[in-house]
Amino acid sequence: MMRKAKILMVEDETDVLEINREYFEGKGYEIICAVTLSQARMELEEYTPDLILLDVMMPDGTGWDFCAELRKKTNAPIIFLTCRDENESVVKGLLQGGDDYVVKPYDLNVLSARVAAQLRRAGVMTAGKIELPPLMIDLLAGEAILDGEHIHLTQKELQLLGCFALFAGRRLSCKEIYQRTWGGTSSGTSKVIAVHVANLRKKLKLDANSFFELKNTGKEEYIFSKVRY
Repeated sequence: MMRKAKILMVEDETDVLEINREYFEGKGYEIICAVTLSQARMELEEYTPDLILLDVMMPDGTGWDFCAELRKKTNAPIIFLTCRDENESVVKGLLQGGDDYVVKPYDLNVLSARVAAQLRRAGVMTAGKIELPPLMIDLLAGEAILDGEHIHLTQKELQLLGCFALFAGRRLSCKEIYQRTWGGTSSGTSKVIAVHVANLRKKLKLDANSFFELKNTGKEEYIFSKVRY
């Protein structure tokens, strides 16, 4: 199975926080909770969230200011949760780097749909299939099929291939690859990735006659692209 998408919930109303935590854990997400901005900062030292649900009015500051602070550290989607629904507040939140804005009280099913949409836009793999004919990757079933042939991959190789296929044609740094596939940071990311990439090349038989190529740019970046149709 692939890793769970991580959501950091920053909310000072503990009853709301608990309801949201239980709901999203039931949806298969990994939830990190913070009731103050100070606690959120500490959690960010340990975790790399894929998405942040951020209340605007916090006891030790505003979500707007914290959002601007976050944008210096992460590109993870940020959804503001607040009782304020004035147009001015919406604009202020989005200008500070927010991606969406949900007004309390809200329907959890609607919030869940907003979360899923933002994760899709961010390219976070949470479920389903990735198709790049003749390559098909089923992350839930744990299988990859290339030109009709099943490719036997380890769990990590499958997740890595899914990351490459999802961003086919785009340069991916080792840091970004590691965050999306392993869900964290490591001082030895390039070496770890290089080993798995070498295994992928062998198992996918990425030679001159292959449909795809997986290149190292020499700048600790990789590009996976389709070269034959």
